[in-house]
Amino acid sequence: MREFNRNAKHPDIDLIQLALTRAGYQPGRIDGIFGMRTMGALNAFRRGRDMAQPERITTGDWTALTPFLTGYVRRTVREGDTLFRLAQEFRTTVEAIRTANPDIHSEHLRAGALLTIPLGFDIVPTQIRFTSTALYYVVRGLTARYPKIERETIGQSVSGREIPVLRFGAGRHAVSFNAAHHGNEWITTPVLLKFLEDYAKAEAQNKQLVSQDANVLHTMSTLHLIPMVNPDGVDIATGALDQGPDYEYATYLAGNYPHIPFPRGWKANNRGVDPNLQYPAGWEKAKEIKFAQGFTKPGPRDYVGQSALSEPESRALYDYTLRHDFYLTMSYHSQGKVIYWRYLDHLPPGSEEIGRIFAKLSGYTLEETPLVSGHAGYKDWFILHYDRPSYTIEVGQGESPLPLSQFGEIYKDNKGMLEIALIIQAP
Repeated sequence: MREFNRNAKHPDIDLIQLALTRAGYQPGRIDGIFGMRTMGALNAFRRGRDMAQPERITTGDWTALTPFLTGYVRRTVREGDTLFRLAQEFRTTVEAIRTANPDIHSEHLRAGALLTIPLGFDIVPTQIRFTSTALYYVVRGLTARYPKIERETIGQSVSGREIPVLRFGAGRHAVSFNAAHHGNEWITTPVLLKFLEDYAKAEAQNKQLVSQDANVLHTMSTLHLIPMVNPDGVDIATGALDQGPDYEYATYLAGNYPHIPFPRGWKANNRGVDPNLQYPAGWEKAKEIKFAQGFTKPGPRDYVGQSALSEPESRALYDYTLRHDFYLTMSYHSQGKVIYWRYLDHLPPGSEEIGRIFAKLSGYTLEETPLVSGHAGYKDWFILHYDRPSYTIEVGQGESPLPLSQFGEIYKDNKGMLEIALIIQAP
């Protein structure tokens, strides 16, 4: 992991501050700045572990703080250990330990066995800028604490960052949710990850998710969640990518469109291509529209690329979709509190009725996609290819990237809709 000197400012420092807060120290407001208060909290953390106290964040600090980002530790069973004692030691619950270790015999723990011990907080952070590094820790944590969540890498970004999918469920009714096709719409990633965490927790505890029994949902359906389609774009937009050849190239491409603020206006991948203008559904028409708007070469947004599916991010999601029999898909974007439900005159059976249910649950408006943005998107291709329901969900209000202060409202608006999407079918 990257090291930082005093007074550095970077989204990865958000993670250090988050971990220190979870560990019981006081780094101050999570602001991504390695200032005096964060330094003091880090040194207090170090003293408790007999660590050196240099004037920088080191790889050793990252290693020591990792459990407070992934939400678990590994612990070898000792003679006399019981689940109750372990739960007390790590301030967690017996049920959480059992969930993370489904093969253990809780009445007779075997000395020498290695256990996963969840810590006493939720994993998905909702108060930090979400980057590919944050995603890495969250994916590790969710799959460790909830072994029923399966992980697969479906491809890599232009810069080689992994694009993971998380699967949860045992039913034949398959649905797919994706987020962060666009870099500066990264707030959609924690929305979907928080939903998955709440779902997995409710299933483990035999509780309702929102209005449905989580065990029933898990038995009936399988969720395929792609939380960050465009990790390079996210890291550019958040400032996590701020040095090196990839950053220099992004800066160069941003110069093609000086009226678009950089980096916060960045939606594209690291070749300056919009991943959600890459799918084989009117791609030539999308090119005509975007060229007429002036987006004729790579840049922060709205460039369609050299051909459909030329970009690895879009190709990864396309290929993964072809390998599965999804009944319904939902693509998360920001902003506008709008649900887009159709592609041209293609009307999959039940799609409007399902869209109206989604609108009622969320309070969002059900609308047809505007012509200027109504081609070459993932939703458009899924509808065209499968004749099944697919939706683009535009969360929140304002200019992207949306402030984290909107997260609570966004999640509240969408949680019920995401739940029903797991089991709903055409009337």
